Amino acid sequence: MGYYDDHSQNRFREQKGNKAGIFFASVVGVILGAILVIIAIPALSNRGILPYQIETNENTAVESTTNDNQNVIQKQITYDVNTNTTKAVEKAADAVVGINNIQSASFWSDEEAGSSGEEAAGTGSGVVYKKAGGKAFVVTNHHVVEGATKLEVSFSDGTKIPAKLLGSDVWTDLAVLEVDADKIKKVAEFGDSDRLKMGEPVIAIGNPLGATFSGSVTQGIISGLKRTIPVDINQDGLIDWNAEVLQTDAAINPGNSGGALINIAGQLIGINSMKIAQNAVEGIGLSIPINSARPIIDDLEKFGTVKRPYMGVDLKSVSEIPAYYQEEALKLPRNINYGVALRQVIPNSPAAQAGMKELDVIVEMDGEKINDVIDLRKHLYQKKKIGEQMKIKYYRSGKLKQTRLTLTGDTTQ
Repeated sequence: MGYYDDHSQNRFREQKGNKAGIFFASVVGVILGAILVIIAIPALSNRGILPYQIETNENTAVESTTNDNQNVIQKQITYDVNTNTTKAVEKAADAVVGINNIQSASFWSDEEAGSSGEEAAGTGSGVVYKKAGGKAFVVTNHHVVEGATKLEVSFSDGTKIPAKLLGSDVWTDLAVLEVDADKIKKVAEFGDSDRLKMGEPVIAIGNPLGATFSGSVTQGIISGLKRTIPVDINQDGLIDWNAEVLQTDAAINPGNSGGALINIAGQLIGINSMKIAQNAVEGIGLSIPINSARPIIDDLEKFGTVKRPYMGVDLKSVSEIPAYYQEEALKLPRNINYGVALRQVIPNSPAAQAGMKELDVIVEMDGEKINDVIDLRKHLYQKKKIGEQMKIKYYRSGKLKQTRLTLTGDTTQ
């Protein structure tokens, strides 16, 4: 009996101990399960597994309903976005304005134009680059202001103020306007376009398609440096000049002309000018580098024109002259099929004083081969200054000659 009783008691103790262990293990399992559920809910909701999403931002609470008709609190999220791009735009945007080109209306449009007989002929963009003496100065494109009888500067709030054209340059497609500084909030900061790199992010700001889209911002990268674009100045079908520009894929559309191309620091590094408009071409915007534009802007502001070296000649590329006249009129050697022929030499001009005459053919300047009119203008405008001498080699009646002329700045060529 004693043995049986002791054995029964021991077995009872074992069963009791087993039940306590099971209970303890169950409690631990419940706690671990609850922790796992808490951890898993955000991950599942982010993957769209749960029918609702719980956001933990301090904001207005919004009540939403699950599939089981249970009310769950869902919170809205707001962001204070502050990136390098937004900082750059905030720094430069107010310096970009609209330009309205107003021209005298024709007889047939007087009724639509009103009693003033004037109507808006086009719109573009401009950049405020300076304030001084109660005046502000705006750079834009020559083609934006061309033919205007009146000019206006417009702001994003719809305000318009009259503008005065100080000067315009057809060769670089730049113009400078003057306005009262009262309404001007910000002036653009110049950057250094010579330090730009391929792939560097840039931002275009302007008014594409007019006032409706004023202050539009597009972003892209520098797609090309020192691109050379042929320009027909007088629209005669012949190339007069090769413009050196920046290429970007930032969207530049009609109305963006004259607007700003800025770097990620919000500095002005280009004046948007041209866009290749072909069906097969997309994303090629062109901008005048600010380092090339600054001396032009300074001259237009101070003098109303660009002070360039002047030779006093009328030019035509030999390549545009039929072979018969190259031989019979110019009397060029057969192996010379390049150069620039002088169609006219202005009396008392630097060229005349250097002894040059009509039908002379320039083939070299300062040791540099001159293939055509574009080469001559590029050498003259970009490498020479007023008052400097220039060594010229030329053909006259089949004989190679050379002379020196001293450049003046009496007029532009």
